[in-house]
Amino acid sequence: MMTFQAIAAAADRIAARALRTPVKRSDQLDAALGCQVYLKCENLQKSGAFKFRGACNALLQLAPEQRSQGVVTVSSGNHGAALACAGKMLGVEVTVGVASNASPLKRSNMLRYGAKIIPIEPGMEAREAFLAEQLEQGAIIIPPYDHPDIIAGQGTAALELLEDYPQLWGLVTPLGGGGLLSGSCLVAAHFDAFCYGVEPELAADGKQSLELGEIQPAMPPKSICDGLLTSLGKHTFAILQEQVTDVVLVSDQEVEAAQQLVKECTGMWIEPSSATTIAALKRYPEVFAEKQVGVIISGGNVPPRD
Repeated sequence: MMTFQAIAAAADRIAARALRTPVKRSDQLDAALGCQVYLKCENLQKSGAFKFRGACNALLQLAPEQRSQGVVTVSSGNHGAALACAGKMLGVEVTVGVASNASPLKRSNMLRYGAKIIPIEPGMEAREAFLAEQLEQGAIIIPPYDHPDIIAGQGTAALELLEDYPQLWGLVTPLGGGGLLSGSCLVAAHFDAFCYGVEPELAADGKQSLELGEIQPAMPPKSICDGLLTSLGKHTFAILQEQVTDVVLVSDQEVEAAQQLVKECTGMWIEPSSATTIAALKRYPEVFAEKQVGVIISGGNVPPRD
């Protein structure tokens, strides 16, 4: 089982390469949401998302001969770009299986950092088949979320936030595969804080998995939250079963409204996946009203909007 100590060690390991991202406050946002919101701006992280933390930590754990071999992954965009960015720093070639319907902006980010892209069909079945084939060929796989080194790296965002603001009542993060949320849960528990995950209603397999006690397959990719359209992994599921306070759901319409609200209050145009957290604070005042809440703004790799 992953531990808080592994996350603290990851923070030390990546400190020289990852940014300690700022925490933004907005009185206007607080008023709109009815609580005190502390935005951990991982949209300002290297490669534009929190994913750089886990990718960097995972690559730093490889032996020199493994780094020289290169690594393989699958990604809708942010993990692939993060792994390629970290690989460029460390001299590791990165190959990414990318769904044909992936965001053009996120695809260009991966190419910008030197990733080799292999097109695959959308959906979990195609992802798993691609990785199985690569594994048979002897590739070193760095998965997007279901790996101890990835989870430990992702948890460092929450660690920085609670180190700076230990008085927070709780944390809120998006939930896709669970790497960010499971790492954040372990950090929150160390600081005696609550930790909530947020999923789109159209991609609610994580909440279903926790309610049913076994991992459910990803739902059809219909939500605008492209970074959250994946099922839980065995590592993340095990942690969330023990540690998460709750998983709440939001609609795509609420996510779009939350994106606009954050833009109006902070000037930041964030990804729909990131905006799920703000949508949740708005939808569930019975949970979050008048609380001091830390929110992981997971990414900003989205075309700008005026």
